[in-house]
Amino acid sequence: MASGPDRNPIIIGGLPSQVPDFDPEETQEWLDSLDAAVDERGRQRARYLMLRLIERAREKRVAVPEMRSTDYVNTIATKDEPFFPGNEEVERKILNATRWNAAAMVSRAQRPGIGVGGHIATFASSASLYDVGFNHFFRGKDGGDGGDQIFFQGHASPGIYARAFLLDRFTEEQLDGFRQEKSKAPNGLSSYPHPRSMPDFWEFPTVSMGLGPLGAIFQARMNRYMEARGIADTSASHVWAFLGDGEMDEPESLGQLSIAAREGLDNLTFVVNCNLQRLDGPVRGNGKIIQELESQFRGAGWNVIKLVWDRSWDPLLAQDRDGLLVNKLNTTPDGQFQTYATETGSYIREHFFGSDQRLRSMVENMTDDQILHLGRGGHDHRKIYAAFAAAKAHKGQPTVILAQTVKGWTLGPNFEGRNATHQMKKLTVADLKGFRDRLHLPIPDKELEDGLPPYFHPGPESEEIQYMHDRRSALGGYVPTRVVRAKPLPQPADKTYASVKKGSGQQAIATTMAFVRLLKDLMRDKEIGKRFVLIAPDEYRTFGMDSFFPSAKIYNPLGQQYESVDRELLLAYKESPTGQMLHDGISEAGCTASLIAAGSAYATHGEPLIPVYVFYSMFGFQRTGDQFWQMADQLARGFVLGATAGRTTLTGEGLQHADGHSQLLASTNPAVVAYDPAFGYEIAHIVQDGLRRMYGPDSEDVFFYLTVYNEPIQHPAEPDDVDVEGILKGVHRLRAGDSGEVPAQILASGVAVPWALEAQRILAEEWGVRADVWSATSWNELRREAIDVERHNLLHPDEEQRVPYVTQKLSGAEGPFVAVSDWMRAVPDQISRWVPGTYQSLGADGFGFADTRGAARRFFHIDAQSIVLAVLTELAREGKVDRAAPKQAMDRYQLLDVAAADPGAAGGDA
Repeated sequence: MASGPDRNPIIIGGLPSQVPDFDPEETQEWLDSLDAAVDERGRQRARYLMLRLIERAREKRVAVPEMRSTDYVNTIATKDEPFFPGNEEVERKILNATRWNAAAMVSRAQRPGIGVGGHIATFASSASLYDVGFNHFFRGKDGGDGGDQIFFQGHASPGIYARAFLLDRFTEEQLDGFRQEKSKAPNGLSSYPHPRSMPDFWEFPTVSMGLGPLGAIFQARMNRYMEARGIADTSASHVWAFLGDGEMDEPESLGQLSIAAREGLDNLTFVVNCNLQRLDGPVRGNGKIIQELESQFRGAGWNVIKLVWDRSWDPLLAQDRDGLLVNKLNTTPDGQFQTYATETGSYIREHFFGSDQRLRSMVENMTDDQILHLGRGGHDHRKIYAAFAAAKAHKGQPTVILAQTVKGWTLGPNFEGRNATHQMKKLTVADLKGFRDRLHLPIPDKELEDGLPPYFHPGPESEEIQYMHDRRSALGGYVPTRVVRAKPLPQPADKTYASVKKGSGQQAIATTMAFVRLLKDLMRDKEIGKRFVLIAPDEYRTFGMDSFFPSAKIYNPLGQQYESVDRELLLAYKESPTGQMLHDGISEAGCTASLIAAGSAYATHGEPLIPVYVFYSMFGFQRTGDQFWQMADQLARGFVLGATAGRTTLTGEGLQHADGHSQLLASTNPAVVAYDPAFGYEIAHIVQDGLRRMYGPDSEDVFFYLTVYNEPIQHPAEPDDVDVEGILKGVHRLRAGDSGEVPAQILASGVAVPWALEAQRILAEEWGVRADVWSATSWNELRREAIDVERHNLLHPDEEQRVPYVTQKLSGAEGPFVAVSDWMRAVPDQISRWVPGTYQSLGADGFGFADTRGAARRFFHIDAQSIVLAVLTELAREGKVDRAAPKQAMDRYQLLDVAAADPGAAGGDA
């Protein structure tokens, strides 16, 4: 880990402008020298001298202003390029075969009757970047560690499959199963990097775009975190993220650059494939995206390496003594460069070099064909190697390589640099012949004219294939490869959960606090305590987790270099290089990226971590839902806590904080096991089951989502006859009605359970209704199990038909059934079709607002009195109570008057 002078200072490139000039004569001499250089040698020479002085100043560690943008040329000078250790001719043949097979695979996927699509142009532009990485840099996992972590650009996946085919990792049948995962099973290949679909191959999902760079930053940080805490030696691991320049428009792509610079993540390299094109057209037609990205990354504190031109430009740039060529490169917009990529050499001679005699003279001895092949740096193996080597060697900062390429490179004039190239899936026979000739492949015309384009393999004993195997052997094995080496974790003893199961006595606490108490006990466990990773977006105090500050401490690789303002307090803010708590600031996206990196450490590094991510419920599945799908795709595990849950528990905050729908959003993610517990003992059993299911001997690729609340209530002790199965499957009878003649059933979840219990009392005492109260710990899991049962019954009509758990559980209960929660009605309505009786739901549908809890619940008609009304209404419809009872209840409880409601408990952030 970089430290000391290699780390970034607090002030980057600052000058003490307020300092007086103690030697004005010396200052004037320097200024006169500059004036003389300008007057006698010109501005370009003076500029060169200034740049050299700045360069030398940096070498001497003199603070000078940082240049946010440099000339539109390669950062690494030709004279500074290292020796290229590879066989460039062999590597060219390998790359040509890879290019062909990638294009053939996508083209074959467009065959009649299939037409599943695919992308050709992205890999065509970035193929050389990957090839140099595969041959010289990407470390595999054969050494027993995690190797390198590589985030492949999603649209380039055909090229990664094509290379794996040459290495005999895939067969032709598998390539023909591209994007046909089920119909060609077991030979189907996923469209993009999807670890859930291909768990032995892909490690990191990178589509949706923007999530790759975000994930890579926090993966690099997680590597450092695990090393600092002594969990895994990740010192040799390097994180590579291959991205598109259009992808950098996504806010997630650039939104967390500062944390990588702030923590000196020199184990991270972004490679931005700057082919200057989005999906529909140029990224910055009137501007220069490489220059723009350079400014953004430099400003964020990154090391920037520009890889703009290939070696054919070196002689021209060496002639450019007056800077005219560099100025032309600086001022030509990207849209024009894309036009040059599609035009002839004569056009480039006239329109690029023809504007000035000095430029024309530079190329007067070059043919039009030579001018046409003045190439871009992202296609030059030697230039790429130099950039990658410099990135690996750089200390104290993350590095970004901005590599200019041509989208659709080598695919022919119908593809290269065309605006529509991203949507082009298939090559014509003429395209294929031209492509074959460009790649010098021995494929006869007849094979291109008769049916689908063939795959090309030079043979397992060929020099190219042996070279590939040798290079991967030297680098530690094949990539991408996902390996799970982690062993099951020992499970905490039952006594660990005892304190929460005994209830809160006379004290009223929120379910958030109950969970925190349990977490504290779990973190004391000698076997797994150190594996918990606490994550929160600047809200630890809100969730009552400041009690962890003194013991677990907040992770900061620099430690705490200041005296905390609250250092005298028992729960003082404490940072440490070995801290257990991740404090990512006000960034749910950053926290979720940390969650994913920690939750997949069992596979990435063979060491399980147990992330516990606690956040404002409203800002989870709503704000970062795409990342939760990424988490599912990456097969990450852990606990996700939606705190301050519900639409009416945080009503002082108002609409944007009032979550009445995250449980519904969670239900759409197949990897989420979601619960809405009411009491501490329910939480204890759910967490215990979660640890077993995610980290036990028969581990599952799921993660647990618990919604917990900030409203203090009294938690009962666990009953002797506790129904553990019901808690885990989604519903258990909490309290049977003990008085009244008319039966009814109330189902409630989370913070609504106390309202249901109060309604039970009112119904018995005032209306003679004997209502049972059920705690629906998971509406989602009840629905999921019922759907599985229906699916089984549909597909096995000749077998005995199964009955959903919720139906079995409620079968002996006499309705009607009234369901209530602090969620919108669609959440409890998920189980309505399987409830054996009349079913009515109450919920907080609509926008939240700022008011008292009691007023909000009366407004939504989910409070205890409203539950009474709902039960009486259903009983009246069935003729079991007087038809006038509902109106009497309306009047008695003033249910149309929001102000008449008891305001309820105040406060209770945690």
